[in-house]
Amino acid sequence: MSTITVKDGTEIYYKDWGTGQPIVFHHGWPLSGDDWDTQMLFFLEQGYRVIAHDRRGHGRSGQSAEGNDMDTYVADIAELTAALDLKDAIHIGHSTGGGEVIRYVAKHGKGRVAKAILISAVTPIMIKNDNNPDGVPVSVFDEIREHVATGRAQYYYDFPIPFYGWNREGTTVKEGIRHNWWRQGMMGSALAHYKGVKAFSESDFTEDLKSVDVPVLVLHGEDDQIVPYTQAPAAAKLLKNGKLITYPGFPHGMPTTEADTINKDILEFIRL
Repeated sequence: MSTITVKDGTEIYYKDWGTGQPIVFHHGWPLSGDDWDTQMLFFLEQGYRVIAHDRRGHGRSGQSAEGNDMDTYVADIAELTAALDLKDAIHIGHSTGGGEVIRYVAKHGKGRVAKAILISAVTPIMIKNDNNPDGVPVSVFDEIREHVATGRAQYYYDFPIPFYGWNREGTTVKEGIRHNWWRQGMMGSALAHYKGVKAFSESDFTEDLKSVDVPVLVLHGEDDQIVPYTQAPAAAKLLKNGKLITYPGFPHGMPTTEADTINKDILEFIRL
């Protein structure tokens, strides 16, 4: 396996295929780099070098007790991109990974990043507070934490249903996709996933979005039951050089269920 050891001794696993301009994929909670396999194969065939890591505490990376927060996630990416000497890179993030992308680009991407793509992202901020009165109440995230702490296996088996929109009329549960979601989640650390809820729900990416100069594509499904659709126009509005595409009826997990559409729109954007 390919790994690097970051400053605090945690091993970060990554996949690195092909040559050409690098595309770095950042996965969502509580998954792993495997969630990007469809995109990695597609963009590899288009002539790109494709890289996906497992965030600390997720997948095959080390299960550190500390550092399960957004700034450490981003510092880990900065070490990985430096170790691989990635330049002119395109960074693509889904859900929590979208927050990771925009903070990495803002804090560490100068001279290394060409473009960024945020898919179903948690940006600019999810939680309801005085500055974000239309956000998601903390009680929702407390419930997620409770399920992770007391019944993670069953919760991860049930979670793909709204994640992929399979609770909508006329949809069919794809058991292979469901089991792959569960497999990825259960590979990770319960502690990291528990603490990661705070990282994806309470991190405020407003200033990161404002500071980024490179072109950023924001993609969001209008039937997203996990991260509210309203996040997307709010994030795009803060960007200096942003483009927003929304999709009627698409779910949170649209990179999997609607891969043909998503891949085509990303390819068009990165080739501009």
